Amino acid sequence: MNYAGFWQRFGAGFIDHLFTGPLWIFGPFGSWLYFAWFQSSKHQATPGMMIFSLQVEGYDGKSISFWRATGRYFATLLSCMTLGIGYLMIAFTPRKQALHDYVAKTLVVMDQE
Repeated sequence: MNYAGFWQRFGAGFIDHLFTGPLWIFGPFGSWLYFAWFQSSKHQATPGMMIFSLQVEGYDGKSISFWRATGRYFATLLSCMTLGIGYLMIAFTPRKQALHDYVAKTLVVMDQE
């Protein structure tokens, strides 16, 4: 299994935040729905992740539910509140997981298709 590295995830996140920036007129709900809906879809990825051929999956290799994707989205606040250390963990953990991946029990992997 090929886990997605820090820079791939950074690039995908940058693209996704270009899309979600305008959604903030709806408050955090627009951004939350964007990430939770796309990550729990059949593609298991946001548009930014699709560009980089990444997808989110559970430890069992299956897609995650909308509610689990919701938990993952809100757990990103933990990665932010640790002054970014939650994101830097990607570079130093065996499965390249951020803090919010540990909380949600998810992996970001290279799409095999």
